[in-house]
Amino acid sequence: MKIAFYGSSLLSSWWNGAATYYRGLLRDLASRGYDITFYEPDAYERQQHRDMDPPSWARSVVYPATAEGLRSVLSEAAAADIVVKASGVGVFDDQLIAGIVEHARPGALKIFWDVDAAATLDEMRGQEDHAVRRALDSLDLVLTYGGGPPVVNAYEGFGAARCVPIYNALDPTTHHPVEPDARFTADLSFLGNRLPDREARVEQFFLEPAAALPERQFLIGGNGWESKNMPANVRHLGHVFTHEHNAFNCTPLAVLNIARDSMANIGFSPATRVFEAAGAAACLITDAWEGIEQFLQPDEEVLVARDGKDVAEHVRALTPERARAIGQAALERVLAEHTYAHRGAEVDALFKAEMAGRLQEVAA
Repeated sequence: MKIAFYGSSLLSSWWNGAATYYRGLLRDLASRGYDITFYEPDAYERQQHRDMDPPSWARSVVYPATAEGLRSVLSEAAAADIVVKASGVGVFDDQLIAGIVEHARPGALKIFWDVDAAATLDEMRGQEDHAVRRALDSLDLVLTYGGGPPVVNAYEGFGAARCVPIYNALDPTTHHPVEPDARFTADLSFLGNRLPDREARVEQFFLEPAAALPERQFLIGGNGWESKNMPANVRHLGHVFTHEHNAFNCTPLAVLNIARDSMANIGFSPATRVFEAAGAAACLITDAWEGIEQFLQPDEEVLVARDGKDVAEHVRALTPERARAIGQAALERVLAEHTYAHRGAEVDALFKAEMAGRLQEVAA
């Protein structure tokens, strides 16, 4: 089956946290026989900061971020069996969701794939004419990369025919243990772009513990932090490319996950970084959110912090031996239950069931 996938970027993780999610899932689906074309706009300097060449397992189409460029790629939707519009493309989002409804051929499966469902739902609650709300009646399926029952209930309450969470996971071919790299030496490291709905939580869970532990070394990676006032024991790296993630995760005593506001509030939303860190056998400390035990067992495979004081206490108490034990246990758990092969099998079965249901309807 042919998939036309309209997303933010497959080739660049520059201001694009969904990149590894797209790569892991689509690579697995390609291995299952899907013929995939990924359409991404030339926007936000992502093409100037690529960290991946066009892959062998998907056709990559980069289109100008213009009305003409949009028309040229939407016209290709008619050739696909499955047409996907992801959230957060960043340009022409409203036109894209309407465009896949208009241009998909009769019988094609039309999907909205939401990689930030909590934020999208907040927008939809406040805008009756929201583009996604308008399109739901014409879509066959909503997929999300997190959110659990609260997101499913919300989407179906808005009229989605069906909503299914497809969680982040690990691609062990790209994220795995490596030798430490002195560039990333620290007691606690955090990787994430500076975003309005994350910054206050970074202050609470990362910068406050750093200030409380002046004798310890803290490291922050990601775009946007260069203008942020930080304690003297915090070192800022700037953008960390995906090929550096393994060393970034393997080198420090522990790494920190901090959910964005909306994801922390709704729960059941492990970030890609959770699985990347676990895949590198890193000792992960995460802010508390509902559903964590569905993915990693607290105190055995992950350390959970309710606030900055908890983070500081974890760092104080952590020995290299315990950090290694927690990281190894996390690696074993995600390899057993949370790889993109697991997620790809789930999506493959879902697509085939949906398409089979359509054939039965036609036959009837």
